[in-house]
Amino acid sequence: MKILVCISHVPDTTSKINFTDNDTKFDTNGVQFVINPYDEFSLTRAMWFKEKQGASVTVVNVGGASTEPTLRKALAIGADDAIRVNAEPTDGLMVAKELAEVVKNGGYDLVLAGKESADYNGQMVPGMLASLLDYNFVNGCVGVEVDGANVTLDREIDGGEEKVSSTLPMVVAGQKGIVEEKDLRIPNMRGIMMARKKPLAVVEPTGAASATSTQTFEKPAEKGAVKLVESVDELIDLLHNEAKVI
Repeated sequence: MKILVCISHVPDTTSKINFTDNDTKFDTNGVQFVINPYDEFSLTRAMWFKEKQGASVTVVNVGGASTEPTLRKALAIGADDAIRVNAEPTDGLMVAKELAEVVKNGGYDLVLAGKESADYNGQMVPGMLASLLDYNFVNGCVGVEVDGANVTLDREIDGGEEKVSSTLPMVVAGQKGIVEEKDLRIPNMRGIMMARKKPLAVVEPTGAASATSTQTFEKPAEKGAVKLVESVDELIDLLHNEAKVI
């Protein structure tokens, strides 16, 4: 089984975010970038398939040279090789089109990704990718088992979980539950050394056009001051007369 894991290069959630050029560009100065957490869950599940079923695992990213340390971390975790599509991601559709070309050229059986990226939270790319490839697709996956060409999956729905079955090839968008946080892997020294020797191919983009463009960014409004109340009556009065929510 050939597995492709899509890796997003995202700011660490503890980073302080700023914008430049009149709030039209993200300021990367001083920002630490990491593997998108949802993608890391899916990568860890791919490693299970590698160790238990002999699957090969490739990781892929659409981005500039600055994303290569993130791909090298994925290699240190245990992926066999990596691909970087040499293009700056502009929107979800552009990324999905570039990834689709990688899948077609590589003949992958199973494409794993996170349900969304931690920076834009769009939840678009995996579904678009499946549509472009005409692959079966499950989103919000919290469990996946593969037996030959048959796939059994658990996905999160409102109020519970749903078990579904499908067949390869397919795209699966995972989240916490596909593995647990305790199962995530920290690269050891041996893995880091081996990652330096593993193939990281840089491929040129197809030139896929974006469907959207960013006009401006805006930070959330700062939280207001906290007001302490001493009784339920005072709270009701404030909610009614000051906040005007009741």
